[in-house]
Amino acid sequence: MSANWKERPEGGGRFAIWLIRSIAQYGGRFVSRLLLYPITLYFLIVRGPERRASRDYLGRVLDRPASLWEVARHIHSFASTILDRVFLLSGQFRHFDINVHGLDMLHEQMDKGRGVLLFGSHHGSFESLRVLSRERPDALLRVVMDRQQNQAITQLLEALSPEIAATVIDAGQDGSAITLAINDAMQQNALVGLLVDRARPGESQQRVPFLGAEAPIPNAPFLIAAALKAPVVLCFGLYRGGCRYDLHFELFADTVAIRRARRYQQLAELQARYAARLEHYVRLAPFNWFNFYDFWQSDEAASPGSAAAAGLHNASDRR
Repeated sequence: MSANWKERPEGGGRFAIWLIRSIAQYGGRFVSRLLLYPITLYFLIVRGPERRASRDYLGRVLDRPASLWEVARHIHSFASTILDRVFLLSGQFRHFDINVHGLDMLHEQMDKGRGVLLFGSHHGSFESLRVLSRERPDALLRVVMDRQQNQAITQLLEALSPEIAATVIDAGQDGSAITLAINDAMQQNALVGLLVDRARPGESQQRVPFLGAEAPIPNAPFLIAAALKAPVVLCFGLYRGGCRYDLHFELFADTVAIRRARRYQQLAELQARYAARLEHYVRLAPFNWFNFYDFWQSDEAASPGSAAAAGLHNASDRR
């Protein structure tokens, strides 16, 4: 089971994504949800590495060995959120019952007119925050995403909503280009979403406690926040089954400060605090964890720097 999540192929590929999109659009959510059972069975039988990763993770979060039924439930939850992307990205919010927590705090940060960094994860559905458009039609949301890593999902996004696809900030760029693009979005008072629980291969990272063991958390998102002096809000869209979601916003830092003299100590403290909050929400919704690879292992030792992050270190030094 590879520790490198980028080595795993897309499950189902373009045809499967096209098929489920077509059935969802023409058959509706009820009919398309019936397809999730054979899809779950396929992954349970065919995708051994993902099945083993699920069982390992569930054993950690449940504090006991996971059953095959629980692994199937885990995979089904993931398939459910993928399907719901079709409707959320199409603006069909009527299908969902989404309870939002911490909205007043988020509005307070948005009203300061300086943009907000939203730190999310591969836990639950980050797309559920699209419901914000009902409360704040003026809100500009931009998401940092690697277009090349998951091309089938990228094509789905472009087919469903070219307008949203055009706002994506490509994470495949070098570190300086990503930082400049995020800074430009912040100047427009945008909400900029980053999934900060995965480090790309070769990216600088540090290990911090998470579910009873040390796990790698990337450095770059926290260095970007420090360089841009941006407020950081945590965002978790927990799938509760059926049509129900709980969307949580939580203030992480009004401003992130990292001093050169204590750079890696302060960085590790921020990463550990993020991991602690992630663990809190993971335990609230254990079947929402969608990192189907060996999350706690790494072929590369945690490193304080890399070429992609060098510019971010220099920017944070100027504080």
